[in-house]
Amino acid sequence: MTDALAGILAAAAQGRFPPPDGATTVVRQPNVRDAGVLAFTAHSVVFTDEDPRWVRAALAATPGDALAATMNPHFLGALLARTGRQMNTIDLLTVAPALPGAPELELREIRDPGHPRVARAMKFRDEVRVWGAEGGVLILGRGVAGRWETAIEVAEEARGQRLGERLARAARHLVPDTVVWAQQSPGNARSVRTFQAAGYRPVGSEALLIEG
Repeated sequence: MTDALAGILAAAAQGRFPPPDGATTVVRQPNVRDAGVLAFTAHSVVFTDEDPRWVRAALAATPGDALAATMNPHFLGALLARTGRQMNTIDLLTVAPALPGAPELELREIRDPGHPRVARAMKFRDEVRVWGAEGGVLILGRGVAGRWETAIEVAEEARGQRLGERLARAARHLVPDTVVWAQQSPGNARSVRTFQAAGYRPVGSEALLIEG
């Protein structure tokens, strides 16, 4: 990861955040697919190929708390209209250090590119790998700015057995990097608690703009 956004993310993963000065940093997209907004404590990063002057004008025109302007629906709506993209939600962005050795959970790799979880993951990530466990699925792939991201899925009948926590921790053993990232919807308290129990720590919030 050599671009500006990747450098910001790599530093944040090590606990080195942009200064809490109320400013917004505007950087170019790391690739055609990935555009969006990151909000740290009192500092935001907008990664887009749009004119930075337009971004700053749109932020200045956003009503409400200036510190929260980048995640204000007014600004995000303007950015979506400008780029012709879509978004799903504002996520909590978390990260965890890799762990040595093999995961304790028994997993089987799913290599079928037609598997629905594989096909869906490949729309948003590169180098996707998927593993299945009894009652759950674990996904690893390279997402925004090349970072390694994980996502998990637990069947309803397997809930209440801490399977999600074990899957999230298994990703820390399987990731071919020093850290692994994960996003959770803040309203999905069960998911937030699961990843935090597995050792993931909050970094900021993230709104990804998806190509329509």
